[in-house]
Amino acid sequence: MTRAAVLGAGAWGTTFAAVLADAGCDVTVWGRDAAVCEAIARDHRNERYLPGVDLPARVTGEADPAAAVAGADLVVVAVPSQSARAVLTPLAGAVAPGAVAVSLMKGVELATDRRMSEVVGEALALPAGRVAVLSGPNLAAEIAARQPTATVVASADAGTAERVAAACATGYFRPYTNDDVVGVELCGAVKNVIALAVGISQGRGLGYNTMATIITRGLVEITRLGLALGAKAETFPGLAGMGDLMATCASPDSRNHRLGLAIGRGLSLDEAVATTGGTAEGVKSSRSVLDLAERAGVEMPITHAVVQVLHEGLPVDALAPLLLGRPRKAEGL
Repeated sequence: MTRAAVLGAGAWGTTFAAVLADAGCDVTVWGRDAAVCEAIARDHRNERYLPGVDLPARVTGEADPAAAVAGADLVVVAVPSQSARAVLTPLAGAVAPGAVAVSLMKGVELATDRRMSEVVGEALALPAGRVAVLSGPNLAAEIAARQPTATVVASADAGTAERVAAACATGYFRPYTNDDVVGVELCGAVKNVIALAVGISQGRGLGYNTMATIITRGLVEITRLGLALGAKAETFPGLAGMGDLMATCASPDSRNHRLGLAIGRGLSLDEAVATTGGTAEGVKSSRSVLDLAERAGVEMPITHAVVQVLHEGLPVDALAPLLLGRPRKAEGL
């Protein structure tokens, strides 16, 4: 029987803990708030981040992160991406020999521009073959309601990817595997930035034509950056690419979409963060993604525009003209 630890008691971490339990794993969830961990252990509920959802009996809570990961076969990381290194580094010695780490995070680390699998491997002192990433159209509220979806598990080691996929496969959650860690992670990080752009445009009252344009050209940006960094072309039209991009840009449950919507309606970034709640990873990762693109010599006009609106004072009404005012050229370029 697989024993899993989930680090991060937010909506997605808690939901994935339930998926693992439904797949037959015993799961321990750790979060920063001891009261949340206690409620998960006592009541099998996380009313703060996943209200109204009964968690399987196999899911428990633990306020001590070292105790949570001790003896776990899978260490699942679902903390905010910019907090990951600080959370994980003290746990390197607590991870069991032979355990694998699974990143659910979708971001790029500020200052280092490291992808999350790289952060996990460095912080936990694990080789790339013992680290996997999971990404796809995986909105937590829908999965918590056991609505059917699929996802991608990627690792440099095929056995690790299959091991993680087997641990989370249920009748409603279908994992596929591949070895394109770079592509899967970049899809997950950049789609949040594109969702912010969609939300901003809709907050200004723009319609579906604009949304479709941003999503389509956003996929071009993701693909362009991924290929420059060694990803595989087939990843981008798949679940981790177009699938996740569509869900995140279109769903009102997407925190990045909601935050962009608030900014488009005139709120400041601080006000939008307070109103939205939770972690909108695209806000901080947008700068890291743009830095990656600039170092790789890749043009990403949507990402650049989002960075300007969020961090450089560009008025939201300047967003659309900035996106559409570039020189004309063939669509595929």
